Amino acid sequence: MFGGIYMKLAWRNVLRNKRRTFIAGIAIGVGLAALISMDALIIGMEKNMIKSATGSFMGEGQIHREDFRKAFEVERTIADLEQVVAGLEQEPLVENFTLRTLAFGMISSPANVSSVSMVGVDPSTEPYLSEIDDVMVEGSYFDGEGDISRQILIGAKLAELLEVGLGDRVVMTVAQAETGDLAQEMFRISGIYYFKSLELDQGMAFVRLDKAQQMLGLEGRVHQIALKFHDSNVGRDGDHPFWSMYSQNGNEALSWTRLMPTLESVLDLSQWATLILGVILFAVVALGIINTLFMSLYERMFEFGVLRAVGTRPVALGRLILFEAGALALIAICMGMALGFIITYLLSTFGIDYSGIEYAGVTFRKLLYPVMQPRQFIEFPIYVFLFTVLVGLYPATYAARLTPARAMRKSF
Repeated sequence: MFGGIYMKLAWRNVLRNKRRTFIAGIAIGVGLAALISMDALIIGMEKNMIKSATGSFMGEGQIHREDFRKAFEVERTIADLEQVVAGLEQEPLVENFTLRTLAFGMISSPANVSSVSMVGVDPSTEPYLSEIDDVMVEGSYFDGEGDISRQILIGAKLAELLEVGLGDRVVMTVAQAETGDLAQEMFRISGIYYFKSLELDQGMAFVRLDKAQQMLGLEGRVHQIALKFHDSNVGRDGDHPFWSMYSQNGNEALSWTRLMPTLESVLDLSQWATLILGVILFAVVALGIINTLFMSLYERMFEFGVLRAVGTRPVALGRLILFEAGALALIAICMGMALGFIITYLLSTFGIDYSGIEYAGVTFRKLLYPVMQPRQFIEFPIYVFLFTVLVGLYPATYAARLTPARAMRKSF
């Protein structure tokens, strides 16, 4: 009964000065909207960065020979390849995988020369792990025309450096495994791709796996198996049993979090960004809440004095201020949720163009779309309500300590 009376009084008092309540509500609401939008943006950024890093070429995990990534020695191929492949084919966690060879080489044209990583890929399985077939700007992805064994795909930046175009010939030079003898082959450019990543667009050249194995003297052997899982969380969990299962016989299986530890660290830090933003915003908003409640309190100082004079308990006055803080919080939450939804919806519809920008070793290649989740419209409003009521304890305590004589003296 008394709670209902306090609620009615609180709403009347809050709405007594609509302009002040609106300004205070907007201030708190903007903070809530900023939290919702920021959290959605961080989630979208994480998804974009992970997809850009794992979907473009790397995969969600890889299997190599131990120390291959450090030394990049051509002869360090995956041990017991047939057994590993057979296991992956039966592995329920694995959706797709592809075999690759990797070797440093030199590519030359009549106009220029450049060092690159020659990547031997299986044209039938590579599209499941990388997006090279989707980013072709000229030519096609390993079509069946002409001498297919001598087809090569290069990036747009590399083509510009070599001053070559579709159909032109280039010479690839690599060192063979074991002997170190140089092997040269002439290739015809069958496709030019553009990943919007300098490392891929200028530092790599793709040839067919069997041709690369022939040039490197690695018949039947490969350096890398790129993996994609049915559940992307397996790739993010570096301690999943899958990795230890395939890290045997001199091989090492690593998740993308171990392959790119910098990216994982950045994603972990991004969670703190929301917390820090919330602390800063609500530290500023707290001043607005206290100012609003105190202004309302001073306007009604005589009323509080009369209430105390007729026997109203100090706790009742403090409770009334807290109810007013709660009413103000509800108004601000409605404003903030509406504003946050509109802003986030617009951004998630049209996206933010960060393409070409590199961050933490990952180049944004597609539009960044914030991700709205129900959690953002449940947890954050609860935090705002509790925070507003908590801040209201200070003016509530002040009101509870008023004496009738003091309150009436200050009202004149």
